[in-house]
Amino acid sequence: MQYAARFTTALTAAGLLVLATPPTAQAGAIGSTPVRTFEYSVGGMTMKVPTGCMFTHIIRGSGRKITYQNAGVDCAFVAAMSSGFCNWRIDFTYADTSNRAYRTSRGRTHSECRIDPMRNNSPQTLPRYGKACAHLHVNGVRRVSQCHHVTK
Repeated sequence: MQYAARFTTALTAAGLLVLATPPTAQAGAIGSTPVRTFEYSVGGMTMKVPTGCMFTHIIRGSGRKITYQNAGVDCAFVAAMSSGFCNWRIDFTYADTSNRAYRTSRGRTHSECRIDPMRNNSPQTLPRYGKACAHLHVNGVRRVSQCHHVTK
């Protein structure tokens, strides 16, 4: 009987300790940057991306651990009716607090034209604090970037 009472007390204390421990803090950021109007050539044709598109970068995680990361373009009004982005890719880059890039996750170049290019990146743990950025390249030229600071 005495053993059962001590065991119950130990379980109760352990349960209270678990309840008193705060959950791991989760953080996230969403940011959008306008895509400026530009023209480029594909197969001898001039393509024009009009005003009305936003490049959005979403990041979720805790500390240096990234659990979800996504970047893509959303267009509205006249821009939504254009031919979109041809020969596009989205890269994710990571830099330390001194702004020195130490990792790049280069996306695949897509030859098809899309009005809504998008890419997810794999979950990962960064070796240092600093910033995480997403970059949209169209026809080999970086057109827009969006960054978030990764801090404690």
